[in-house]
This record gives sequence, structure tokens and C-alpha cells, in this order.
Amino acid sequence: MALHKIIRIVVLILALIGIALLATIITGNEGTISTYMTIAYVVLGIAILFTLLFSFSQLFTNKDTLKKTLISLGLFVLVIVISYVLSEGAAVYKDGVLVVSESGSKWVGTGLRTFYILTFVAIGLMIFSGVKKLIKN
Repeated sequence: MALHKIIRIVVLILALIGIALLATIITGNEGTISTYMTIAYVVLGIAILFTLLFSFSQLFTNKDTLKKTLISLGLFVLVIVISYVLSEGAAVYKDGVLVVSESGSKWVGTGLRTFYILTFVAIGLMIFSGVKKLIKN
């Protein structure tokens, strides 16, 4: 319970600092914006670093979780490979100027097909889950 109170106090302090920085920016002191952006990028980087460290530490401490994660990652890579194979690449020109190369066009198609496949899988799993709950009750 003490940790919860400490976290609430830290969040409150950060919120007050954020409000003070916002007030400084609103008053028109544009010279400090780049400094605040730098601070924001550093805080974002630290948050990402801690998130990744915690995730990987938890991942490698449990073998079953690691196995499931690697299977999921393998299936995701398989979907990307299938999407890449199904995609076509054609250079795009506008007024005689190359806008997108063949490779770029193929990767855009890959991204779209990956999105479509994963969307259909997600919808299918939601329907399956709903039907399973109806049958179970």
C-alpha cells in the first residue's frame, strides 16, 4: 500500500510540473519549447527502456511464456512472408517523376495484405469466442 501512495504522489508532482510547463508554453515563451521537447524525448526513451527491460526479463524467466511468444512471433513472420509473396510491385510515376519504386510498392502491398489477414483472423476469433460462449451457456 505504501508503494501505491508513493506512485500517486509522484504522478501528482509530474502532473503539476506538466501544467507549469504548459503554462510557460501558452504564455508565448517559444524558446523553451525545444528544451521541453528534449525532456519529453528523454522521458519517453526511459519509459520505453524500462518497458522493454521488464518485458524481456519476465519473458526469459518463464520458459512456457517464451515458447508461446516465439510461436506467435513465428506465425506473424509467416503472415508477413505470405503477404509479401502475394503482393505485386509496380513503380508509380506522376508527371514523369518516380513517386514509389517497385520495391516500395511491393512493401506497401505487403503491409496492406498483412493488415487484412490479421483483421480477418481477429474478427474470426471474436466470432469463434462469442459462439463458444453461447454454446457453453
